[in-house]
Amino acid sequence: MNDALSTVLLAVFAGAIRVSTPFLFVSLGECLTEKSGRINLGLEGILVFGAMTGYAISYHSGSPWIGVLAAGCAGSLFGAFHGWVCKLPRVNDVAIGIAMMLFGTGLAFFFGKPYIQPTAPRLPALELGFWSDVPQVREALKINPLFFAGLAVAVVLWWAFRNTRWGLIVRMTGDSSATARAMGYSVDLVRFLATTAGGFLAGVGGAFLSLYYPGSWTEGLSSGQGLMAVALVIFARWNPLACFAAAVLFGGAGAIGPALQSVGISQGYHFFNAAPYILTLLIMILSISPKRSLRGAPAELSLMK
Repeated sequence: MNDALSTVLLAVFAGAIRVSTPFLFVSLGECLTEKSGRINLGLEGILVFGAMTGYAISYHSGSPWIGVLAAGCAGSLFGAFHGWVCKLPRVNDVAIGIAMMLFGTGLAFFFGKPYIQPTAPRLPALELGFWSDVPQVREALKINPLFFAGLAVAVVLWWAFRNTRWGLIVRMTGDSSATARAMGYSVDLVRFLATTAGGFLAGVGGAFLSLYYPGSWTEGLSSGQGLMAVALVIFARWNPLACFAAAVLFGGAGAIGPALQSVGISQGYHFFNAAPYILTLLIMILSISPKRSLRGAPAELSLMK
């Protein structure tokens, strides 16, 4: 019994880190975007297109890290296009985000068909369990460097929003565009740059999916993680450090099913696989009250108007 429990806990720990990494990058990108006063629902399309781009470039170049960079650049192009279109008169950023989601996924499926069968070089993992003789511990402590990179980005964003000039400008643009204009800043430019940077992070999250876990390119790779990241940002109250904690929570929820299956518990397996989606639904239900759940939201967001 104790061995089975320890196996499940180790599997949930390892799975939480693996599953949380794309959530982390996408949610941080959306947090940055929303802090500037714009919401990007096209993250699902960016995530999928980034996964396809990263896998294709890794296959042709032989370097998964070049694939990660290419995925980020592809995501930034999508983010830049979203940011440019949304600055036009009478354009709704929510509607554009949905259109970009469909466009990104469709484009990825079209260009990604030749890469379903080929095997691309995968991202390496850090062997942090070298000190243990227990195979389960060694396996659980195989952690991809992108997880630590995501943690570093969360800390930097949290610090920058509070202590730097550009962080203050981003927050001011998100809270009051009139104040930002009165101070001489271009609201459209700030939001364009924030959306572009957010797209880059989402693209990197997509590369993690195709190049590490699950580590292949298929059309059903994302499973709606880009959309769930929007709920994650709301749950985290637009705080980058809370985004990290929420991503790990979502990752742990997604790891419950495989962890139970590893010890032979298959009954209700599909229910546990649905845990992240159930958690997303609960978060959205709890976020109905604007006074309680949307406290801390940038005032210029579409969902606040």
